[in-house]
Amino acid sequence: MGLLDGKIALITGTAGGQGRVACLAFAREGAKVVGCDLQDAGNAETVRLVRAAGGEMTGFAPVDLTDPAAVERFVASAAACYGGFDIVYNNAGGPRFGPISGMSVADWRVTIAVELDTVFFVTRFAWSHLVARGGGVILSVASVAGMIGFPQPPMAAHVAAKAGVIGLTRQLAVEGAPVGIRAVTISPGAILSREGDLDAAQRDAVTDRTLLKRWGRPEEVVEAAVFLASARASYITGVNLPIEGGAAAW
Repeated sequence: MGLLDGKIALITGTAGGQGRVACLAFAREGAKVVGCDLQDAGNAETVRLVRAAGGEMTGFAPVDLTDPAAVERFVASAAACYGGFDIVYNNAGGPRFGPISGMSVADWRVTIAVELDTVFFVTRFAWSHLVARGGGVILSVASVAGMIGFPQPPMAAHVAAKAGVIGLTRQLAVEGAPVGIRAVTISPGAILSREGDLDAAQRDAVTDRTLLKRWGRPEEVVEAAVFLASARASYITGVNLPIEGGAAAW
């Protein structure tokens, strides 16, 4: 038996990276997966990989999660695939880095839209479907950047957006408890699927900040998400789980 047998999971940002690994892991544990991404080809490849591994997945792309009307349509279509869903995994993201002194208003707004608005939109339109199933789990990917500051790379907008996700999760837990919905935030640190966003000096600075002196693997985040989405974590809600090699410990 898998940890998620009989569950239906909606996962965003499934064209690659942690999203692709999440689809494979959730399907491996018995969940039916509905994924979406802005990138059609990558999303289609994830669907192929899940099915080749014996899992069940339906993918939607392109879906612009910063457009609330598009999100509402996607969530309705996702619910129709398998009769609803039990898990919402807000994984999609994409920051623009830069210091407060040099960050453009456009970069600020794009980062907030992609990393905070999307979590609200997906959760807002998915909420009634979770209630209809008798409850469920909302997992949202934040970041260690929402907990501490980093000199390198400078990331003012990313920090603000991810701190917002952590705060929103606490409120979702409060509002969700009476209707059987748990809400948990996962805060990864330096994960290998994102190392290409930084130059060599910035990558070294991030590595030096961790106690384990290495970057994490997507699987090290996703396996924790599988547990949190399962019945084994039924007493966990309203918390933020850092998975960051000890970066926030000192």
